[in-house]
Amino acid sequence: MIGVPLSELVPETVPGLLEEVAGLTQPEWLPELARVELACHVAMNIPLPATDEIETVTVNPSIQVITVSWKHLLTLLTFAKKQDMELVEPGNELIIIWSDPINKNLRFEIALPDHLMAIKIANKKISLEEEALKSGLTLAWFDSVVWDAVRKGILLVPQSRIRRTQTFMTDMQDNQHCSAEVFTLQWDLNQKKTSFSPSIDFIEQDSFPYNRAVTLIKEMRDFCWNRFVQPQLSFAGDSPLSNPQFFEIYKAASEYAQMTSILGDPVSREELKKLISIQRPVYYQVRLEGLEQHNDSLRGSGNFKETVEFLNLLSELGLPSMVMVNITRNNIDQIIPLAELLEGVTGTITFKRPPDAGRLNQIRLTSKEEYRTFLQQYLAAIPSHPVLASKDNLLNIINEEQGKSLFGGCTGFGCGAAFNFISIRANGEVHACNNYPSPIGNILVEGLEDIYNSATAQRYREGSSACNDCKLKPVCGGCPAVTANLGYDPLTTKDPYCFRI
Repeated sequence: MIGVPLSELVPETVPGLLEEVAGLTQPEWLPELARVELACHVAMNIPLPATDEIETVTVNPSIQVITVSWKHLLTLLTFAKKQDMELVEPGNELIIIWSDPINKNLRFEIALPDHLMAIKIANKKISLEEEALKSGLTLAWFDSVVWDAVRKGILLVPQSRIRRTQTFMTDMQDNQHCSAEVFTLQWDLNQKKTSFSPSIDFIEQDSFPYNRAVTLIKEMRDFCWNRFVQPQLSFAGDSPLSNPQFFEIYKAASEYAQMTSILGDPVSREELKKLISIQRPVYYQVRLEGLEQHNDSLRGSGNFKETVEFLNLLSELGLPSMVMVNITRNNIDQIIPLAELLEGVTGTITFKRPPDAGRLNQIRLTSKEEYRTFLQQYLAAIPSHPVLASKDNLLNIINEEQGKSLFGGCTGFGCGAAFNFISIRANGEVHACNNYPSPIGNILVEGLEDIYNSATAQRYREGSSACNDCKLKPVCGGCPAVTANLGYDPLTTKDPYCFRI
């Protein structure tokens, strides 16, 4: 190339050398492409800090932002074809190139205003709250800009401060199952009928007070930012949208950058559209009790058809859906047929074991052996029925036996009670888990930080001491709710359905 021996070429000199020959025997855009490739080379050779070395939101040090005078050059970086070259045309483009901290590969995109804003926020240590007030944009907009840049690796954040303690350290422990990226608060806005105690048919709960709801949403955001995790609010209760102030509360959640999900009954098209106009939930979960005849015998005539119609409506409106089934001795053989029936209707079907101590004599499973057989059949059905999702922690025992990869368990970290999940009832009671009495405070008189940091919450986080020597504990720990509802101490007793030897 222009008399320069190939052995003496270095990446930094190539763009300039190409400038001299471009337009003669080479495309005019070739020097600019070389500049882009040089930026790629630089990005991939800048070392990235380990997460435990990062103290605050930081710009990825490998970031390269360059302006080029030809459009569509990025299409030439991966297996370019003749038609890709024909797309290149004069025109300025701003390109961002970086090394992905997670996958350790090269990333590149046309730089968007959001990317540049995120970089500016991190570089200048801008207060998101102050910037939101100044600009008139919502705090949620700024939070989403930052978290999107974090997901892409443009910004780096410290490691999550929601991390498992030494109690969970086993010979299989790894970062994948000890550090949460999302914290979920399941929130019953309405009075909810429960029967946690066999001697009490129903415990009545008041509606959650609106003013405290708004301050709690703000607390939730601060709580999660302090731990470098993302917040998710799951609105639950028998029918959360029926709360008179639901949409005001939901709007407040959207303005404070909370991911949202709905766990409730079918609602009208108009209500769904209103929901979407504020913020599209991550998913909408409904309940079924099995196939049509069995479901309607428990939930009322026509409920099955109504729920399936609602699932189709969710699909039409582009809302991800999920079906939850309480598994019992009477419907255990209906789960896989239900998956066959709802394939293409819903995105996910999953199940949980009896959460209701008041009705255990009616709904408990017949035996540990029966349950193990069901789990084996369930896992075997997943490849041909991808709508089936893994949730029950005990599935990992089968995975281990069969030499398959382990999944994260109930919340991605085995039992996530008081770890990356808490439940708040309409009367303010805070529980480590929503499926059994596990009180850790009352949000109407205490702050979220104090409740989460309490010794009681810490004890629930540790799970059952009976599982401490089990190497599956980080992705299992059984189900404390089942243990408690069968009359045992969930903090000292192994899940009665555990069949691991």
